[in-house]
Amino acid sequence: MIERLHSNRPPERFYRGGSRISSFRGEASDAAFEPEDWIGSTTTIFGEQELGLTRLADRTLLRDAVAADPAYWLGTDHAARWDGDVRLLVKLLDAGQRLPVHAHPDDAFAVQHLGHSHGKAEAWYILSGGTVHLGLTRDVGEADLARLVEAQDVDVLLGLLHEVPVTPGNVVLVPPGVLHAIGEGVLLLELQQPEDLSILLEWRDFALDGAAHGHLGLGFELALTAVDRRALPREALGRLVRAAPPSGSAFPPEADAFFRLERVPVDGPVRLDPGFAVLVVTGGPLALSGRPAPSGSTWLVPAGAGPLELDGAGEVLVARPPRA
Repeated sequence: MIERLHSNRPPERFYRGGSRISSFRGEASDAAFEPEDWIGSTTTIFGEQELGLTRLADRTLLRDAVAADPAYWLGTDHAARWDGDVRLLVKLLDAGQRLPVHAHPDDAFAVQHLGHSHGKAEAWYILSGGTVHLGLTRDVGEADLARLVEAQDVDVLLGLLHEVPVTPGNVVLVPPGVLHAIGEGVLLLELQQPEDLSILLEWRDFALDGAAHGHLGLGFELALTAVDRRALPREALGRLVRAAPPSGSAFPPEADAFFRLERVPVDGPVRLDPGFAVLVVTGGPLALSGRPAPSGSTWLVPAGAGPLELDGAGEVLVARPPRA
């Protein structure tokens, strides 16, 4: 059956944020370093055993429930192809300060060097606007990039990236390897491959030891080979950052191999197709299969729940894994 999810906010992250998540959800929290809400998560924070995982109402870990019955949770086609691999992590992220410049490895790098099943492609649906930084404006040599990281020359490093204004309803696709940073004040819904793998090129003004922990335990000489050092042309940037259409598939088509996000306006009865999904109500209140679904609420939907009925006036974002 469908389940309403409460916040799952790992504490004491290295960057500030969280108040916009509290406001969006209508929850009371004044924690200054809880900037991420891991929604319907079967993924742990890098190096942790359970932190980041979602617990169901009966206190069962979602990871364990899916492993016990992948066909019910994920659908028979998905389970036949990928077994209990959900292939999706959904987050709310509140940048209480600008995030550091970083990148994520692709699948091949993650498998070969980290022993993980996935790299980390990600995409964002902007809920509160601001500025994001995405992709290099020019090619950068391997030695030059390494020197900037070692010197923590933040002004030069950030200045190498395209600076892009974003507004609510914009979407941003971040392929693996592409350098990026989220600007202060941005609240977004993030879909990503189910890994917590970040290569940090900047840490000077953050509460972490990036020299020790920014390279995934690989050392920067190897970790930086996962970074795309090629310039991102303006026309390519325009394909990665765009306004989401008012309904239907929200992300650029290139995202479909990793995850899917559907924007569903509701004005009266609407039926959602069956399948595993994480639902985020961005406008409401609504009724979800007869249950009250206020704006800011999040819901976990197993494939075995069948089609869902929405009613009311508002909007829902429907996050799903790639199609099997």
